[in-house]
Amino acid sequence: MAGRYDRNPFDEEEEEVNPFSDPAVRGKASGQSKFGGGVFSTSTPPTSNSRLSPLPPEPAGFGYDRDATVDIPLDAASGGSKYQDLKKKEKELQAKEAELRRREQDVKRREDAAARAGVVLEEKNWPPFFPIIHHDIGNEIPIHLQKLQYVAFATFLGLVLCLFWNIISVTAAWIKGEGVKIWFLAIIYFVAGVPGGYVLWYRPLYRAFRNESAIKFGWFFLFYLLHIGFCIFASVAPPIVFKGKSLTGILPAIDVIGDNVIIGIFYFIGFGLFCVESLISLWVLQQVYMYFRGSGKAAEMKREAARGAMRAAI
Repeated sequence: MAGRYDRNPFDEEEEEVNPFSDPAVRGKASGQSKFGGGVFSTSTPPTSNSRLSPLPPEPAGFGYDRDATVDIPLDAASGGSKYQDLKKKEKELQAKEAELRRREQDVKRREDAAARAGVVLEEKNWPPFFPIIHHDIGNEIPIHLQKLQYVAFATFLGLVLCLFWNIISVTAAWIKGEGVKIWFLAIIYFVAGVPGGYVLWYRPLYRAFRNESAIKFGWFFLFYLLHIGFCIFASVAPPIVFKGKSLTGILPAIDVIGDNVIIGIFYFIGFGLFCVESLISLWVLQQVYMYFRGSGKAAEMKREAARGAMRAAI
């Protein structure tokens, strides 16, 4: 049988005519045809020209509902573990945030309580490369006292320089055979003198100028007089302790220069430093005392001393 390929019967663009509606074709189709060694009888009933009805459209979702919610279990091997790790980290961050917030509130509460009580919190800001003390003359000291405070601070730094140069000179003398005892004494002078000068007389003067405290002025006068006495003693350095060579005064300088000129020059430089320190310190003492008397703090200090003596007597 001659093969004939018809158009898609489901095509809706044009009408298809049943080929078997033709009598000639229908007569031929009523015969026998051989196919694969067998005989098949084919007959088709007469049909009229008609248009095939299209099949209903199939959904494109392959049987799945687009709007349906798919639940993916997070407790699977990999997804569940990652989800649990994220939850754990989130809880840890929340706990740290709460702890930082609590500490911040605690610090703020303490600062407010200190401010209400009149306590000034001093932040260490000097020296800038390694802050160890609080020092802010430009913002905390009255402008008419800033110059005097700066000079007083210069005497404190001068004391540091004098004691440091004293260590260098005594070390040189020790190397030349003067004995190790004078070197140990020079170290003691520096270790005790530098922090002692700051705590005993410089910081009281700083706070006295800042708060106008008569008691702080009293502390300053007492220990600053000791500071001046030590500088004068060091500039002379009488042979009282280990022949006086533990301090770079005039007497040990004269004694040492006969044995070694270089070490003698070191001692003479130390003698000059102690003399300059003594003179500037005397000027600072005079200026502070003049301000103390002129501002009425002397009378206030006398009244406080009288009230303290009366309370002690009662």
